Amino acid sequence: MKKVALITGGGRGIGAATAKLAAQSGYDVCFSYVSNDEAAARVVAACEAEGAQALAVKSDVARSDEVTTLFEACDARFGRLDLLVNNAGIIGAASSVSKLPDDVLKRTFEVNVFGAFYCARAAIPRMALSAGGTGGVIINISSMAARIGSAHEYVHYAASKGALDSFTIGLSKELGRDGIRVNGIHAGTADTEIHTLSGNPDRPQMVADTSPLGRVGLPLDMAEAVVWLASPKADYITGATLSVSGGL
Repeated sequence: MKKVALITGGGRGIGAATAKLAAQSGYDVCFSYVSNDEAAARVVAACEAEGAQALAVKSDVARSDEVTTLFEACDARFGRLDLLVNNAGIIGAASSVSKLPDDVLKRTFEVNVFGAFYCARAAIPRMALSAGGTGGVIINISSMAARIGSAHEYVHYAASKGALDSFTIGLSKELGRDGIRVNGIHAGTADTEIHTLSGNPDRPQMVADTSPLGRVGLPLDMAEAVVWLASPKADYITGATLSVSGGL
């Protein structure tokens, strides 16, 4: 049987690029998305064009009941799980901490942190050797914001990604003997819709202008790192967060 990857937030951006590359690399793919049916259908079609089976499930990872439904749908279609990519994330509106609205803070942590916990919690019994699984890989998509803090704009987002970094370390130590590797990606500012939707469409180029490589990151840059970390070439790597940020 082909390996199966479950990718959250797979309808656009880094998640969509990862779904397509995973399909190209020999995985069947299940991914979640929140609202854009047409975009999800395009990702399914792209995966199928690579010879993979693909399933899009409308699911908000901030809701534990919808995460349960997502994993049950993956079970029903594929019957196994080898790779979980916790990619779904939001920036939240730009704001200083002193003016940060409650709803923005709450939603940012619900999606970026709680969602990753809910998904990992569902994946573990499906992968763990002690539960009859064959092992697996969990990869958390974090951000360089966790290192730099994103003062005056996105401290709430940076803090949520800092929590995800700690989660990567702790979970890797819990699961290593159960055949599950856990790693992260410190993504640089990439050319995705997330900045346009947050009202800051020029941010990727602004960040690129300060980076050693001087170019905007592409979703495929991040996807390549994810697929490599999931591969046997990275079998001795766990608890690590790889910077894919153009040198920031």
